[in-house]
Amino acid sequence: MTAESQTLTSEELLEHIITSLEDDKAEDIVKISLRGKSEMADFMVIASGRSSRQVAAIAEHLVDTLKQDHGRLSKIEGKETGDWVLIDTGDVIVHVFRPEVREFYQLEKMWLTPAEAAAARS
Repeated sequence: MTAESQTLTSEELLEHIITSLEDDKAEDIVKISLRGKSEMADFMVIASGRSSRQVAAIAEHLVDTLKQDHGRLSKIEGKETGDWVLIDTGDVIVHVFRPEVREFYQLEKMWLTPAEAAAARS
């Protein structure tokens, strides 16, 4: 681990993740604070890609960027199918979905009130 990755706050990590997702044209990006709701992470990010190929590419690029730029190793699951890829960066959990799969699981509804959902969209 580099000194930078050790000093990167969860808020800074969140912003790097959002920037990577936006750069890769992820759609409908939602940030959810998990503080006080769960001990698993500080934030959750949910985003969509237009196809399985784009979902996998967004996820792979995010993992590579975090490793190269910040020395942050991430766990990734689901990249092979590209329907729903989960990236665990430690402080931030990232879900990248195909739109149909995202609609089916509706993770935002599990974690947000309607008012929070409206405010969480970036």
